[in-house]
Amino acid sequence: MEDIRFAKSFYKVREVVEIIGEPASTLRFWEKEFPELKPRRTNQNQRLYTPKDIELLEIIKYLLHTKGLKVEAAKEYLATNRHNVSKRLEIIGKLEEVKNELQALLSSLDLRRQKENLQ
Repeated sequence: MEDIRFAKSFYKVREVVEIIGEPASTLRFWEKEFPELKPRRTNQNQRLYTPKDIELLEIIKYLLHTKGLKVEAAKEYLATNRHNVSKRLEIIGKLEEVKNELQALLSSLDLRRQKENLQ
C-alpha cells in the first residue's frame, strides 16, 4: 500500500531529517545498525531515500524512542514483528489525527463560549 504522504519517489537527506525529526548523523548511524535500511546513492554519493526507507526510519524511531528499546532489541523486534509494528504505527498516526481534530473542535467551542459570555 502506497503512503499518500509521500508525493515523490526519492527524498534527499535534509527532507528526511524534516520528516523524521532526527538529525542526519542519527540517520547515518541507523543505516549502519539496521542492514535493511539502504538508501540509494547518486554519482556524487548523496543518499536518496524512498518512501519505504522513510517508513522503515519511522519504525526504527518508534522502536528506539517510543518503545525505549536498545538497538539490538529493536533489530530483533524488527526482524520478527515488522508487520505488527507497521500496523501499530499506522493506527497511532490515525489516532493522532483524530486527537488533533478533537483538539481543534474543543478550541473552536472554547472560542464560541468566550464570545457568548462577552455578549
